[in-house]
Amino acid sequence: MKTYNPESAPEPEAWLELDEQERIVLVEAWHRAAHIKLPNVTAHAAFHTIVENQIALNLEPVVRAMHRLTTAGLTRHDAIHAIASVVAEHVFDVLNTGKRDDTDASQARYLAAVERLTAATWRESGD
Repeated sequence: MKTYNPESAPEPEAWLELDEQERIVLVEAWHRAAHIKLPNVTAHAAFHTIVENQIALNLEPVVRAMHRLTTAGLTRHDAIHAIASVVAEHVFDVLNTGKRDDTDASQARYLAAVERLTAATWRESGD
């Protein structure tokens, strides 16, 4: 895999064969080539990569969310951003709320938030 385009799902096996840093670099390169101004292109690319990884690994709530969001009219790229916003909120909560629950409970909270995500709620959030 030599390029990335958020409007086309990468072939899962090819995506997962790449090193994590290679995935991030591909996502960064696409955003730079598209002349998208971002406060931190590497952080942005890392969140894209997390979502693409979850899709490639067939994490069912994320796959369902991608389908639900694109069916509701979001581009694939915007759907990635919507799901990534849930990832970012979850990471922020874990780091800042002091919740000390186990991994399973934390994962369940994240997946429940992904299941609740709609195109309308994401548009309303202004992300």
